[in-house]
Amino acid sequence: METNYEKRKKTVMSFIKDPIYTPMREKEIGAILGVNKEEKKELRKILRELEEEGRVHKNKKGRFKKGKAQVLQGIYRANQKGFGFVVIEEEPGRDVFIGRDDGLNAMDGDEVEISIKKEEEGRAREGKIIRIITRASDKIVGLYSKNKGKQFGFVLPDNQKLDRDIYIPTGKDKGAVDGAKVVVKLSSFGDENKKPEGKIVEIIGHVNDPGVDILSIVRDYALPDTFKEKTLNQAERVSKPVSENDRKGREDFREKLCITIDGEDAKDLDDAITLEVKEGNYLLGVHIADVTNYVQENSALDKEALERGTSVYLADRVIPMLPHVLSNGICSLNQGEDRLTLSCVMTIDSKGNVISHKICESVTRVTKRMSYTQVQALLTEEDEELKKEFAEVIPMLVAMEELSKRLREKRRERGAIDFDFPESKIILDKEGKPIDIKPYVRNAATNMIEDFMLLANETVAEEYFWQEIPFLYRTHETPEEEKIKSLATFIQNFGYTMRIGQNEIKPKDIQKLLGSIEGSEEESLISRLILRSMKQAGYTTENTGHFGLAAKYYTHFTSPIRRYPDLQIHRIIKETLRGKMNQERITHYESILSAVAKQASTMERRAEEAERETIKLKKAEYMKDRIGQEYEGIISSITKWGMYVELPNTIEGLIHVTNLTDDHYDYLEDRYEMVGAHTGKVYKLGEKVKVQVLGADTLLRTIDFKLAKSGDK
Repeated sequence: METNYEKRKKTVMSFIKDPIYTPMREKEIGAILGVNKEEKKELRKILRELEEEGRVHKNKKGRFKKGKAQVLQGIYRANQKGFGFVVIEEEPGRDVFIGRDDGLNAMDGDEVEISIKKEEEGRAREGKIIRIITRASDKIVGLYSKNKGKQFGFVLPDNQKLDRDIYIPTGKDKGAVDGAKVVVKLSSFGDENKKPEGKIVEIIGHVNDPGVDILSIVRDYALPDTFKEKTLNQAERVSKPVSENDRKGREDFREKLCITIDGEDAKDLDDAITLEVKEGNYLLGVHIADVTNYVQENSALDKEALERGTSVYLADRVIPMLPHVLSNGICSLNQGEDRLTLSCVMTIDSKGNVISHKICESVTRVTKRMSYTQVQALLTEEDEELKKEFAEVIPMLVAMEELSKRLREKRRERGAIDFDFPESKIILDKEGKPIDIKPYVRNAATNMIEDFMLLANETVAEEYFWQEIPFLYRTHETPEEEKIKSLATFIQNFGYTMRIGQNEIKPKDIQKLLGSIEGSEEESLISRLILRSMKQAGYTTENTGHFGLAAKYYTHFTSPIRRYPDLQIHRIIKETLRGKMNQERITHYESILSAVAKQASTMERRAEEAERETIKLKKAEYMKDRIGQEYEGIISSITKWGMYVELPNTIEGLIHVTNLTDDHYDYLEDRYEMVGAHTGKVYKLGEKVKVQVLGADTLLRTIDFKLAKSGDK
């Protein structure tokens, strides 16, 4: 039997569904239905419910309108301060702001459904989470704290975007002691009145044990640090030495002078170079490990490689995409060993133009395994002993440097953007403790390899674009017009201008701006702002070009040991070379490549975030032993809560506004300046200051500075 509430709801619904229904206020609806005061209250409740269901929505005047409210799906990205944003895949750059009270206890990374609350031109949309579709994870990593005198405890999450402790009931702690780093499986996600609850399923170790800090990050990002037994067994079975049968039908480059150039500690060597100069042209061979020979489609190896998406390089370890027996063994282009490869051989004229090319299956034998340090020394220093050791390679290195410069100049001419922000190089002792941190500086040797890999990637991408078969591309979209316009307005404060075309910005316009600010005091400031205005690169099945490289065609061909997209396109290339790319295979690749692109892009983001967190962790640990010491740095960022200062060794710390004690400082957002209310002191981005280390927190991965007395103005 229908209740009064159900009848009333049905009445309201039939009213709303009426085709002659017009927008009106709640009280008008109530008057038409002839309800009393108590019933009006109930009616309002029903309308609120209908609004949450998306059956009706309010317009700007507060009137309820029939029809489905704007409901979208996306990924929730939480902020440490309680609010967040929902990223809508179909609407890049149009994230929806979610206030603290509208989050429906969603956690960072959850897939959610939202309704739009407010949308005004020129401002970010505001929304409300109405449903959590899927949880990103039900496992949380954190620090266990046992309640004194009690059997229960709490876990403080490592992820600062999770702002609530997790309650661990009696008997659910797995015997963890106070100060243990643990993994918690959630049984309840909590609500506005109740904390999340769970049980400890893994004890990583005590917070002070060596290696536990980074292992906690591995667990927090759900990075798989062990391979399935079936995958390992398969890797052992397929990693056989190259046989005569393997070499059949392949182009043989074993007699060519061939080198690899990598970091001293690298073990997965997936690219090698040959170079000859003939009749004024360069014959450049980029030879890439033929990983697909060992990783067959849909095999256990292939499935797990796709799940991982990429190798992850953390401060003290590498989590490989493929088992070591492959990545460091039969697939690694080790000196003196026959290896199966996929080669892109290009004939390049004196101006850096590729005038012909050939992509083929091949067999290669590396003559010399070299490091970036050795190559740089051979090109710039008079080390007779080193020159004697690599005498046969030196003429080739000289030609490589010459070609590299021409290729780099050609890219510069077309407008490729080159941000020269140094990466961090962290030196650890045997216990994993950081003993030195310094910038990883690029040199002629690193430039050469980068230039040759870029050229091979472009050449392969263009070749397969014109073959009109399914393929994966590495694309980078044009920046949003609004962000570029804001940047153009801002740089006028410093006397710079940037031409913006009628339809869109061109890479060359940004390159020209970078050139004009080179060596200026504001170079760091403007370079960072340009970088922030850019979109992220990703993998797609459509070739839309690469904005940052100013390239019409670009893919990832050169690292199949550590990137799944490279492995995937090698498979497509080989099937095409062998004449097996028939309609059935074309249909097959059309059906799977979108999912591969999405998975690869997602796993790449995860790896980048984990790598960043380990670097932040080790920097905080390094500075923890240097509290009170003074350094000179530059102001790298300014926000309303303070100024970030970057030191020459790439370490960055925050001077919180509360630690600017000589005045009350206001943040001028339009000029990125911090200004003293009484003294008129101004701190600008890119400005040099002297700071003192105030504190460092390895759990929060933060570093705090204050202005040193000598650094004050």
